[in-house]
Amino acid sequence: MRASAFVYPWDVNGDPAAPARIAGLGVGQVTLAAAYHSTRALTPRHPRHRVVTAEYAAVLYPPDTRWTGRALRPYPAGRWAPGDAYGDAAQALTGAGLEVHTWVVLAYNSRLGAEHPDTSVVNAYGDRYPWAPCIAQPATRAYLVDLAAEAAVRPGAHGTGLESLGWYGLQHLHAHDKTSGVGLGEAGQYLMSLCFCPSCRTGYAGQGLAAGEAAAAVRTALEPLWRGAPDDGGWPTVEKLLGEDAAAATRAWRDTTARTLQEEAVAAVRAAAPDGFRLLVHADPVSYHCGANAGVDPAHILSVADGVVVPCTDGTDRLAPFAGRAAGRRVLAANLTVVAGMGGSPGTLAADAARARAAGATELRLYHAGLASDDDLAAVREALPAR
Repeated sequence: MRASAFVYPWDVNGDPAAPARIAGLGVGQVTLAAAYHSTRALTPRHPRHRVVTAEYAAVLYPPDTRWTGRALRPYPAGRWAPGDAYGDAAQALTGAGLEVHTWVVLAYNSRLGAEHPDTSVVNAYGDRYPWAPCIAQPATRAYLVDLAAEAAVRPGAHGTGLESLGWYGLQHLHAHDKTSGVGLGEAGQYLMSLCFCPSCRTGYAGQGLAAGEAAAAVRTALEPLWRGAPDDGGWPTVEKLLGEDAAAATRAWRDTTARTLQEEAVAAVRAAAPDGFRLLVHADPVSYHCGANAGVDPAHILSVADGVVVPCTDGTDRLAPFAGRAAGRRVLAANLTVVAGMGGSPGTLAADAARARAAGATELRLYHAGLASDDDLAAVREALPAR
């Protein structure tokens, strides 16, 4: 199967050996970050640094004039990715014979929420999630759609992977996170991720659900979970706690909001992209799930995008809902972590790839060529056939 490795520009820029080392893994493609969230990352082989701190969500290239005068606009990166860091890395990787695709993180931006708090998801208790832009708000949607088009279609890119193209919620990798004291499962995560900003309140009303009553019902539904009641039933538990009609109304609003955003973003990217440009969405087949792998309806997203990138490090179950609908030239890419220190298993990559193929995967995505240890990379080279 065709394989692509995720890479950051700072893994490549300033390290003349990086492009050949990545090409030597046996991948024919890289998925290179063009717009990325805040992070702290090791660079274990870089000749100039060992830790890169990306202080806020930023674009890793100079944004163009479309943003002039707009309140919501992308932030250029700081010293961790100065200038056209993406473009410099892309040129070096292309020179090593690798096909470069962009990696674009969208609805996940703590700086946006800090500087424009009204853009954030607001839970039923009135708490804001600054990392989670509410995708129902018109100005936020316009920002995300334009960001998708600009960041995805960089010069020379053959395709893109759009991450966080949907709802983000409570679950969030955050520095010194202290939210695991109560073990919320799928139902609790969903209830704590419901947004009650003015746009969503209006949306619930359109579904016949009074927003004030809905927020109160969510708080009541959560109370047993705060007291230790089990939360292991997924959507049936949401229906039990919130009531079937209220649960259905919230999901109808959120599913429609996410689907239409996905349609708008994909259309904007296609309008800007050259012929043959491949557009994939990082996706979870359960539409009410939140996060980097946006909850989607499998049939819908495969009717819109060229394919999906599906997390498979913990198994291939998520592939099945897509597999029956990925006919023709649709891409079903299994995303496997190959960093042992981050829960991956590079030593079993060949077997994991075989299982993914049997489950319907057509390609592999390997996370992450820059973060992996030397031993991890050696295991990848052994597992992948030489190009």
